[in-house]
Amino acid sequence: MFTASELGVFDLLLESGEPLSSDAIAARLGTSTTGMERLLDACVGLKLLAVELTKEGALYRNTEISNIYLTKSSPKSQYHIMMYYSNTVYLCWHYLADAVREGRNQYERVFGISSEDPFGAMYRSEEEMLKFMAGQNSVWSICGRDVLAAFDLSPFRQICDLGGGGGALARECVSLYPNSTVTIYDLPKVVQVAKEQFIPPEEHRITFHEGDFFNNSIPEAELYILSKILHDWDDDNCRQLLAKVYKACKPDGDPDVILISAWLEQQNVRGGRPRRRSTGWRTAQLD
Repeated sequence: MFTASELGVFDLLLESGEPLSSDAIAARLGTSTTGMERLLDACVGLKLLAVELTKEGALYRNTEISNIYLTKSSPKSQYHIMMYYSNTVYLCWHYLADAVREGRNQYERVFGISSEDPFGAMYRSEEEMLKFMAGQNSVWSICGRDVLAAFDLSPFRQICDLGGGGGALARECVSLYPNSTVTIYDLPKVVQVAKEQFIPPEEHRITFHEGDFFNNSIPEAELYILSKILHDWDDDNCRQLLAKVYKACKPDGDPDVILISAWLEQQNVRGGRPRRRSTGWRTAQLD
């Protein structure tokens, strides 16, 4: 899937408007015919492509899921997050045995970046940072509105999105709750890219606050959103961050926090410690 996305297979098949042979796809994308045929057949096995056998040979077309999620032009395209996984996350899997032995990520082996810096690999260059932010935005194009509608947030006029990145969740928020304003709090270099690439200047309901939420103050707000934040840090850092949020909350009300993360539920297994399994996105509101 990563390779087909990077080579532009799904985009070509969408643009062609008709099924194509492996030879035609290889010629248009500048690849070997043998390699392309094997890649296409693998995608058929994954149900990312469909194949029609004709007298002239096999003809390939996108499945509905590929048209929606794997073509760059789709409003729900996941192309950017696929490229982030391919160029950053996937490379670390080569060192899985080392990760198990050491109990830490493998950024240092792969990128020469300290494993103590969870964002070092993602932000190792402006280009990679842009890819990561675009990838995170693409995720919210699928589920952002549903996540924000899990609770009625209309009473909150002043919202702070901590680590809000490219601002896709903030844009969904002001679209769903037009009387609210959202402040995106993130590192200065992230804020700069968000302003230049993702948030149009005419969107006055979204503002920015530059800072490091561990080392700098957090702006006052009625509601704080921590989306895909806490899983990056150990328990001590999470407690420190939540304590800072509590102190920063407007003094005339109880602290309100929305935590959004890929939730892990414990599942008992026979004769051993509880194990965890991923169950998708969950939203929790802390009053």
